[in-house]
Amino acid sequence: MKKYIIAAALLIGTGTLIFTGVQSCTTVATSDLGLSIIKRVLMNGIDKGMGIYSNKEAFLQNNMVDKALPKELRDINSTLEKIAPSLVAKERDFIAQAAAYTVNLSKPILQGAVNSLNAQDVTRIIQGTTATQILKEKTSQQLVAAIAPKVDEKLNEYGIAKTINTALSGNNLLGNLLGGNTSNVNAGGLSKLASEQLVNGLFNIIEDYEHQNSKALLGPLGK
Repeated sequence: MKKYIIAAALLIGTGTLIFTGVQSCTTVATSDLGLSIIKRVLMNGIDKGMGIYSNKEAFLQNNMVDKALPKELRDINSTLEKIAPSLVAKERDFIAQAAAYTVNLSKPILQGAVNSLNAQDVTRIIQGTTATQILKEKTSQQLVAAIAPKVDEKLNEYGIAKTINTALSGNNLLGNLLGGNTSNVNAGGLSKLASEQLVNGLFNIIEDYEHQNSKALLGPLGK
């Protein structure tokens, strides 16, 4: 097993834990220290994501969120850009407001999953899986199910689905975009797409944080 010179500093609560020595990456990874480092990276990434989602302007300007836009919603917006570009801006604004509305639901789910991580999960990280991917596997479906009703409530409050339907009235593209035969954007379908964007955008932010900090914090684990 390849040896690593370990010099990791981990802030836990109000104190700093410093660990220095020579051990195998697997030994360190499956230790309490290794697990704590992984959890701290994810918790910090979650905090960063929640900070962005709580701030409408930060949300709208974040390209990690834009990259998470589902293809169906991207296609709808591309069509709207040609006939009612201002509506796309309104839709994005409403989704940003919905994002802030779901923070209190998403955060405890993610934190609970991080706290449930074990040595087996960390071993997967050592083998090349990102910590964020493991977190996504554990929580993605639960997150979508939890926030979709709130997103639906927020979008219905503003009547965004009805507004989009009016703008796209008579456009045969809609049925294909949403995988059905209807010529209308279903409010529930739109909410699901928006919810998927919110969840995947959040994971993009967390994973970006993980990548940005992995060298400093996960170097002891061979990452």
